[in-house]
Amino acid sequence: MLFKQHFGSGNVTSLVERVTRFTVLLKNDNRRTHLVLGKVIDAIRHLPIRSRKSITFDRGTEFVAWPHLQAEIGTQTWFCDPSAP
Repeated sequence: MLFKQHFGSGNVTSLVERVTRFTVLLKNDNRRTHLVLGKVIDAIRHLPIRSRKSITFDRGTEFVAWPHLQAEIGTQTWFCDPSAP
């Protein structure tokens, strides 16, 4: 996929389970944190608890509201090292 700013502010959030490679792609209209994390919560809320125990984010600004993820569905959150997303 190719994203350029002059095409708009849309983006895709990808959620990939490390062992099974189960993948969920979420289309976002922009990078606002509550929009992006709201879609993440909706996408994983109905998965079994063992499938959503933890999630690791890159350091994008769209994940700044990560405490809401923990508060709403109990998923532990982690962040990648700054130069190793």
